[in-house]
Amino acid sequence: MQPSQPYPSYVDRTGIPWRYLPHDFPPHQTVYGYFAHWEADNIFDQLAVLLRGKVRQAEGRTSEPSACLIDSQSIKTSATVHPTSQGIDPAKKIIGRKRHIVTDTLGLLLAVAVTAASVHDSAAATRLLTQVRARHPTITKAWADNGYKTKAVEHAAEIGIDLEIVQRDPAVRGFRVQPRRWVIERTLGWLIHNRRLARDYETHPHRSAVMIQIAAINLMTRRLTHEATPNWRDS
Repeated sequence: MQPSQPYPSYVDRTGIPWRYLPHDFPPHQTVYGYFAHWEADNIFDQLAVLLRGKVRQAEGRTSEPSACLIDSQSIKTSATVHPTSQGIDPAKKIIGRKRHIVTDTLGLLLAVAVTAASVHDSAAATRLLTQVRARHPTITKAWADNGYKTKAVEHAAEIGIDLEIVQRDPAVRGFRVQPRRWVIERTLGWLIHNRRLARDYETHPHRSAVMIQIAAINLMTRRLTHEATPNWRDS
């Protein structure tokens, strides 16, 4: 029996280790083997590209975006993650890794990278924005928060992207939804609904990035099929 995308998706959604896959699934070594091959062949990335175009068209947009948002999320790691791929985020006081993502204005994933939590947002942004610009030449506008300093803004300008920093009003106390940025913040919140992403369990950062891609594929699939995931608000 040949494993297909739902098997890695099952691990991502439930958070179980590979070896704890249900007995009616293929052997976990087989499933993980296909997962590793698909990751190496960029199959998950290709799926994400196809689904993103369909979701955008279903929302009345063109298949290619003209603007994007960039943000990061520091996350704790499990005991299986080697210390060499971890770091300390002094702002969040988190020891672990950092997820850097770029989305379109609908919150659909365009690019992802996973680094040690000590990597500065601007350093990761230069790489991700270059990747996004190469794959989506229609993008000319981007939004980010104050964590993306002069280096990221200057690099974006060099590659033809106007990176605008969304400033928080210093006079406002407490939480307030930030213009534009709420879209990517919502996507980061959606990712955590996948238990495998509540903490970083992956030995290798690139496998962690693929787990984020799989979560994005699940989100887009449900968006296309209008399938809702029940949660405590529905009880």
